Amino acid sequence: MRIQAAVSREGARFPQLETLDIEEPRAGEILVRIVASGICHTDMGVNGRPGPRPFVLGHEGAGIVERVGAGVTELAPGDHVVLSVNFCGECPSCKRNAHSYCYEVLPRNFGGLRPDGTSPLSKDGERVFARFFGQSSFATYSLADARCAIKVPRDLPLETLAPLGCGVQTGAGAIVHSLQVGAGDSVAIFGAGSVGLSAVMAARLVGAERIIAVDVVPSRLAMAKELGATDTIDASNADAAKAIRELMHHGVSHSFNTANAPVSYTQSLECLAPRGVAGFVAPPNGQFAPDMFHLLSGGRALRGILGGDTTPSLFIPMLIDYYRQGRFPFDRLIKYYRFDEIAQAFEDSHAGRTIKPVLRMPI
Repeated sequence: MRIQAAVSREGARFPQLETLDIEEPRAGEILVRIVASGICHTDMGVNGRPGPRPFVLGHEGAGIVERVGAGVTELAPGDHVVLSVNFCGECPSCKRNAHSYCYEVLPRNFGGLRPDGTSPLSKDGERVFARFFGQSSFATYSLADARCAIKVPRDLPLETLAPLGCGVQTGAGAIVHSLQVGAGDSVAIFGAGSVGLSAVMAARLVGAERIIAVDVVPSRLAMAKELGATDTIDASNADAAKAIRELMHHGVSHSFNTANAPVSYTQSLECLAPRGVAGFVAPPNGQFAPDMFHLLSGGRALRGILGGDTTPSLFIPMLIDYYRQGRFPFDRLIKYYRFDEIAQAFEDSHAGRTIKPVLRMPI
């Protein structure tokens, strides 16, 4: 079967559409006709770094199951699904439903191959790396690991639900699960992109008393205010940690950093109250050394976060319910692009013009 896919090749600035061959589903796999796929900063980062090539990225896919492989019993042709993180299902983390911390998280999500070393995609006999997050959804069809798929209601547009697969659930899950922000707590959120704004909405949802959004783009700060932030700080003309302490003299109980500038790491620690917790979802793009005296003297903690510590099969339906109730309007973050506009979508996201780009596949 032949498909269209956006292929990342060595030296290319953006993925390019190409015609590829895709296999039939093997045991434990499903063939999904992709309707839409969100673009995440992880896609952009992997596209720009050395690694397996050629590679089909994309890990916020949403589509309709067309065929299932042997052993797949919970999904059937016609089911609407959102695709999320891949995991082994057997390690201690997986047995505790901590799928983002699967002991095989790196090879299964970033290695580009099945565990047996094969790929479902090729071009004229040449192997094309796929299986990105078990799905490689920058394509008209995905041969996905069935574990990645979460069945979703048919009455909601798949193009709206696609970002739930990674960015939206990461931001919301970081607040609800990783940091366990609750009623009356205070949280500073560094970066008002799709992950940060999802965190803002989740903080409002759980009843946080003070929600402080930090960014350098005025339009994103305005969006944060509309979505539930009680305060905003433009970090382009202010020391964010100092400004936060002017709002909250003793600091905030939680901070959540979605940016990768080293200064945002430092400030997200400096703004913490005693026993406060700082969560991080991305590595810094430069040197960062935490102030250990600041951590130790106040019992403060630094917390790495993957995927918002969620179990996607449970958390994504929960977010859909909140969306239906009008309490989690993540659709406001989305701007749609045709599949052949993927380069423009990458560019707009990188420049901050678009919060959450979503590619619509041709019908």
